[in-house]
Parts: sequence; structure tokens; C-alpha cells
Amino acid sequence: MLVIVNVFAIIAAILFYSNKIRPEPLMLFSCIWIVMMISVWFVLPYSIYRKSTTFKESFSLFVNESGIRLDNERGYVNWPWNTFAKYFESPNFFHLYFDEKSFFLIPKDNIDAEEMNNLREVLNSKIGY
Repeated sequence: MLVIVNVFAIIAAILFYSNKIRPEPLMLFSCIWIVMMISVWFVLPYSIYRKSTTFKESFSLFVNESGIRLDNERGYVNWPWNTFAKYFESPNFFHLYFDEKSFFLIPKDNIDAEEMNNLREVLNSKIGY
């Protein structure tokens, strides 16, 4: 839907600047585009994060020789190293892939430099790229 609205907005802009249509269609598609962008970038994420309790909980992550353990007040989960296919590091996260479509994110926000280097070494030795 987003692509279709963008295509029609571009076509409306081209037709308007070539004096083939009046300004109303251009304004209409511009307004639709703005409403869709606001809903996709702000309204939808806010409504999802506000409703889900998962995003309000705090978690503790433990990395050891056998795998990764994720704890919170409701329970825990253990992932042995062989469940991960690969990992990828972005500027803000470590992406641990189970397969091509599912992954787990480790945010870098609360990790100091020494712990981050240790985590990189463990991930390289246990998972690899």
C-alpha cells in the first residue's frame, strides 16, 4: 500500500508540474502520504509497544561457555550455542540468527567496552559470521 501511494504521489507531482492536472490531486496524495508516514513511523509502533508487556519488562542476559541465558522475573530461557546459525553486529545491536528469518537482538546500550570486546570474542568463537 505504501508503495502504491508513493507511486501515485510521484505521478501526481509530475502531472501537476507538466500542467496536466490541477493541484487538488497532488495535495490529496501528499496528504495521504503524510498520514501514512505518521501512522507507520509513530502511531503503529507506539500502539504496539504500549500494549505489549514484553517491552516494559527488564531482562538480564548471561553469556557462558554452554550458551546464552535470558532471565526476567517471570522465568528464563537457555539457548545453547548450536541453536544459532550466525551473528551480525550493527552499530546498536548484536543480531543472533537462529535461521534466515528469526533472530534475537542484544542491545549495546548497557554494555561497557571491555564486556563488549569479550562478547565479540565469545560470539566469534562460538557462532562465527
